[in-house]
Amino acid sequence: MADAGVDGDTRRMANLGRRWAWVAVLLVGVGLFLLVLETLAGTRNINFVPALILLGASIAPATFLTFAQGRTGRWRVPGSVVGLAAFVGGVVGVVAAGWLEYDTLHRLGVLPMVFVGLIEETAKLIVPVAILLLWRRHRSPGEGLVIGVASGAGFAALETMGYAFTALVGSQGNLGTVEQTLLIRGLTAPAAHLSWTGLTAGALFALAAAPGGRRLAAFLLTFAAAVTLHTCWDTFGTQAAYLFIGGVSLGWVLLRLHLDRERPDDVPAGPAAPPRRVDDGLGATPGR
Repeated sequence: MADAGVDGDTRRMANLGRRWAWVAVLLVGVGLFLLVLETLAGTRNINFVPALILLGASIAPATFLTFAQGRTGRWRVPGSVVGLAAFVGGVVGVVAAGWLEYDTLHRLGVLPMVFVGLIEETAKLIVPVAILLLWRRHRSPGEGLVIGVASGAGFAALETMGYAFTALVGSQGNLGTVEQTLLIRGLTAPAAHLSWTGLTAGALFALAAAPGGRRLAAFLLTFAAAVTLHTCWDTFGTQAAYLFIGGVSLGWVLLRLHLDRERPDDVPAGPAAPPRRVDDGLGATPGR
């Protein structure tokens, strides 16, 4: 009994550590960013600029991804799958979106914002779809949401790095402009790319787990909503619009995480409890 209690306490502590691991990711990431920034400012060595951009673009996406992954107190998706979705999904998504947007612009002469949202939301789903086809062991909506958040995180980080580099060149090396770009895009990433791709991938995995007309309609509506939110984000460039659209997106994905957390089938079953011995009233216990 004592060993069982110790094991239970250990599991609870491990679950608590996973649930709050995002805080450690945030603090360590911010600390490293400030260290690199201080070194860059003190030494004026431009070799530190790539590290500054990399950290500034990755901290917020990595923090939110860790939050989504450990929301239930356990790692829903193996780290290798999360890493694959973030790295390969980000690269493939950015490259695919870049080519599709270039071709559309070349053919039409103009790139409507709705096409940007449609192209990028489709591109970010390429790797989650591949994982869904190859990784058949788990197909729960919660796992799909984490994989989608990972793909969106990789896409957002790479896109932010591109914007930061463009700001650096356009401002002729003004680090203040780079910091502002990293701050704004870093803070808004969880409420934009990460939320939209997480929601659509979660709906896609739900459809794969239980195919049917209702699940198909839910996925199509979720994807259409993500494209609409993305289009509105790109169209209305005001602070009020960003706050509203970001609030809707982030609130939706947090609600989805909460609902998935409450599902009994998301909790791994423990070992079966031994049958309870019942006294037969004669002082003897059957089975002894």
